[in-house]
Amino acid sequence: MYINKHGFFLMLSLAAAQAQALDSPDQRIRLKVELTPQQTLVYSITRDAKPVVLASSLGLQLAGADLTHALSLKPASRVRPVSDHYEMAVGKKRKISYRANEQVFPVQNAAGQTMDLIFRVSNDGVAFRYVVKGADPARKQFVSEATGFTFAPAATAWLQPMSVAKTGWSDTNPSYEEHYQREVAVGTPSPSKAGWVFPALFKSGDTWVALTEAGMDGSFHASRLQAEAPNASYRIGSPMDAEVYTGGKLLAESSAELVTPWRIIALGSLATLVESTLGTDLAAPAIAFDKAKVKPGHAAWSWALLKDDATVYEVQKKFIDYAADMHWDYALIDADWDRKIGYEKIRELAAYAATRKVGVLVWYNSSGAWNKTAYSPKGALLTREQRVKEFARLKDMGIKGVKVDFFAGDGASMIGYYVGILKDAAAAGLLVNFHGATLPRGWARTYPNLMTAEAIRGLEFTTFEQKDQDLVARHVATIPFTRNLFDPMDYTPMVFGDIPKIKRVTRNGFELAESVLFLSGIQHFADTPEGMASAPAYVKTLLQELPRSWDASKFIDGYPGTHAVIARQSGKAWYVAGLNADDTPRTVTMDLGFLGKRKGKLISDGKTEREFTESEISGGQAVVTIEPHGGFVAVFK
Repeated sequence: MYINKHGFFLMLSLAAAQAQALDSPDQRIRLKVELTPQQTLVYSITRDAKPVVLASSLGLQLAGADLTHALSLKPASRVRPVSDHYEMAVGKKRKISYRANEQVFPVQNAAGQTMDLIFRVSNDGVAFRYVVKGADPARKQFVSEATGFTFAPAATAWLQPMSVAKTGWSDTNPSYEEHYQREVAVGTPSPSKAGWVFPALFKSGDTWVALTEAGMDGSFHASRLQAEAPNASYRIGSPMDAEVYTGGKLLAESSAELVTPWRIIALGSLATLVESTLGTDLAAPAIAFDKAKVKPGHAAWSWALLKDDATVYEVQKKFIDYAADMHWDYALIDADWDRKIGYEKIRELAAYAATRKVGVLVWYNSSGAWNKTAYSPKGALLTREQRVKEFARLKDMGIKGVKVDFFAGDGASMIGYYVGILKDAAAAGLLVNFHGATLPRGWARTYPNLMTAEAIRGLEFTTFEQKDQDLVARHVATIPFTRNLFDPMDYTPMVFGDIPKIKRVTRNGFELAESVLFLSGIQHFADTPEGMASAPAYVKTLLQELPRSWDASKFIDGYPGTHAVIARQSGKAWYVAGLNADDTPRTVTMDLGFLGKRKGKLISDGKTEREFTESEISGGQAVVTIEPHGGFVAVFK
């Protein structure tokens, strides 16, 4: 009788282990983890009881350990409430609170090797990571990941192809600089064999989904989505062989625990995604860094329109004066400054800039042997010994930060190189901007000195060829919902004047709106002193007073690729910015009830493409008509 009773309870326990559920704190999102009859592990997600992510595969393949097949799912741990509070000077929100329910799902294969699958479900999405520990295998070497994301066939996607390594100008790819494919059918193959980049945006019914990752400590490679997605099932992909620091490792391995980054599935309404902070909620807490040196700001930058010939002493002094006149915080001196100006004259410029309350930032070429770039300083940051020496020299010169360019991709050794630069720059009190680079994946939280990163087909491309300029309106209207959703982005926006040899297709209001819509710890403005002189005084005043960081952000209206309207708060002031990528006017009714009856100033497009107009606007239900390829900024103080 005891044996039968024991067996009965044992069967109940095993049955319960086959399908286990975890809900968000508000109980609107439900995660289900279960074992299939084929002994593989899958998960699914519903929102308000409607399917969002269909049954999708889980698991890791390690050298000597297959944790994808012949699995058993053990009873999950108790649900643990997770609560976190942190602050960021860079991003959509300053004071951030994160709440989630966490549960650990232990997994075992037929050989007795084990893995923990840790899930967290918050009110704005789901995150999970794998942890492999124990003595078997002794050396944990990543081979592949079975993680998938399966959508209903009717879902649509906004995706950026991953460029193939060692292609493009001087073999500098991949740099996350391709155009997004907008509103494509799920399952559409990537035009690149390298796959699709994060963040990846999807719409399934009335639910929006953004896929990304966070928690990159320098020990793991960065991932992407594979090029093929049969049956609308996207799988995690690995970097290409060439995406390494010379002689370094491509994929993660560990002699202790092997811990993957968090795989993040943000989901909800479009407003939920735009206001979500999941991309930093799942990043590691900040390292020690002097808060007094965390100084977001605005920068003048000559290279955007004037290119290499402007990297000379007198032009850079002029741009320092320009930054001072605009009440901006920095001036960036770009490539070849060491050869065309020299260290001692840069020291002079930094000293002069300090008298004008402007900080100087300088450019570096990250590359060793992984591409053919010749710009300098080149190869000066390759080792920790070199970085410590160079950063100490810059600190002594009065330099405030570095822009580091031309990385090789997403291999584990290259991610370790990024993190090494961030840590050594932090130790020297220097700010960092990555260019020709990977997606930051939450680094702005972990490393407060990371102000921004490119990882976008930015304004510079629209100065090279007319075809990029012709596509820019749709591209820009996609970015707030994709690339700039969680991580700071150095798009280098805003031109009011002419672009040499290019016909600019956006109106001035569109350009102005980018200054508020785009999130970057240091916003490098592309226009020249001459271009800024063409703007009326009230536009110049707005840009002189524009906040350096934001306390809160609120989605007002928009749709990826057509238009975006977002409000951002700084202290008691609110800035509402919008732009229209369509070829026809768009009338937007904005719910600004959170502003009460406050009056504000509206700066929008004038009669011609290069004019502005200023008018009054009120809170409540505000109606604005945005011109084709136009935009606006409304300021409520």
